Amino acid sequence: MKPRKIGDGVDLIGAVDWNRRLFDSLIPLPEGTSYNAYLVRGKEKTALIDTVDPTMEGVLLRQLQDVERLDYLISHHAEQDHSGTIPTVLQRYPEAKLLCSAKARSLLIDHLQVDGERIETMEEGREISLGGKTLRFLSTPWVHWPETISTFLPEDGILFSCDFFGSHLATSETFAGDDPRVLLAAKRYYAEIMMPFRPAIRKNLEKVDALDCRLIAPSHGPVYDRPKTILEAYRDWVSDRVSNLAVIPYVTMHGSTEAMVFRLAETLAARGVKIQIFNLPVTDIGELAMSLVDAATIVLGTPTVHAGPHPAAFYAAHLANALRPKLKFAAVIGSYGWGTKAVERISELIPNLKVEVLGTLLCKGHPRREDLEALDELAATIADRHAGLDSAG
Repeated sequence: MKPRKIGDGVDLIGAVDWNRRLFDSLIPLPEGTSYNAYLVRGKEKTALIDTVDPTMEGVLLRQLQDVERLDYLISHHAEQDHSGTIPTVLQRYPEAKLLCSAKARSLLIDHLQVDGERIETMEEGREISLGGKTLRFLSTPWVHWPETISTFLPEDGILFSCDFFGSHLATSETFAGDDPRVLLAAKRYYAEIMMPFRPAIRKNLEKVDALDCRLIAPSHGPVYDRPKTILEAYRDWVSDRVSNLAVIPYVTMHGSTEAMVFRLAETLAARGVKIQIFNLPVTDIGELAMSLVDAATIVLGTPTVHAGPHPAAFYAAHLANALRPKLKFAAVIGSYGWGTKAVERISELIPNLKVEVLGTLLCKGHPRREDLEALDELAATIADRHAGLDSAG
């Protein structure tokens, strides 16, 4: 991609990674991603905000080939997809000063072996003048690392937000506009990466609300030319509001747990509860994470393997605990042959979930009539707890 103008003297550069399908050997990227860097030219000085993943170093350097001098290189976040090309850029521009937060300094030295003499740390509210353009630094920790900062350009009303408001979406479009794909990708990004840090994000949103943002320029995905849309979405995602939704991730070995899941889902639907079912061995974990952003209830279905939950259910419980969604209720259902410790093991895995447990039901072998009746009773309890919740999300 060639540099794309987003403001007077402000270009979006970086790289679109159309083919990447996994991030951190963990997070699925069904639509690729981008590594956004921004070049800001003032009357006197020039700054580069962030770099790109090392795999895309050549793309960035080609976009910088006409930039004779770089005065500042700003590192918002020390993770490799933003900062991995910093050493190369600093080598190309020996006069450039690397600006970052105090917490990022040691990370950049340790992870990238950057010369500490070239680093200058930025405090909250500090400003750097480029000549007619001002870079104002905001401390925005835990979106999603502790050292993260953002930069505001007040003359143009542009907030360079790093991972905050990002979306893993490979696209040739510069601006998000009203494309629903962007908001969906942003929700997925929030669910997979940001959700564990809801309290910190609320505080950071207050800082953003105090700014006159005309554009929000994240480090992944298109630029928000209608920032109100993404800001309202984030306010909802980090709120305590939950919807009339029960998420049912499950795994089955010989069909018993699946029969229980389908009976419960059928009864919940008949009682007006929205449901989402995920067969864990073939589930995109990003889809599961997205469903947990708004859900009121999670019901985990598992057979028993060696007296404990199936490894796929074990993983799902661990994931939910790590993501810390705003769930209100939980239940466990499943089957066993001779061992019955699945419920206890799952309970040990979810200490971060502040939920009311509405029931646990394990049946021996295939569910009998009394098991199905117990599932109907569980569905009734869930529906009662959901009374008054809307079905949005």
